[in-house]
Amino acid sequence: MPPSDSFTIAEGLTTVPSHFDPKETTDRVETAIRERGMNVFARIDHAAGASEVGLTLRPTELIIFGNARGGTPLMQSVQTVGIDLPLKVLVWQDAGSKTWLSYIEPSWIAQRHRVANAEQVVNNLAAVLNAIVRTASGAN
Repeated sequence: MPPSDSFTIAEGLTTVPSHFDPKETTDRVETAIRERGMNVFARIDHAAGASEVGLTLRPTELIIFGNARGGTPLMQSVQTVGIDLPLKVLVWQDAGSKTWLSYIEPSWIAQRHRVANAEQVVNNLAAVLNAIVRTASGAN
């Protein structure tokens, strides 16, 4: 993805703008995941959780997804990778009502856990994440 299409808020985190509102973006993320034969394990609506305790939060929803074939090779190498897997995409709306998608780069996960010889698995995971996010954001 060209640098103008994404930016880094924190080390290892990629953030991409969406052409859609938060709900449509989140639904598009879920569809893109399922189209790639992956499982959606959870959708966590942080704004709804905040509302339940009398707090406000702009739309913020986390999708947790993956499949054992993709992440297990990293965990076989270094089991603590399991703290960062399955994969996640956060869809959120900023103060200017712009929708964004953020995700942790697989290369950062491998580096964080000092996984050796993980290039092929990391590249595969990165390609899948990139494709999901580009599809969901309308960048394709």
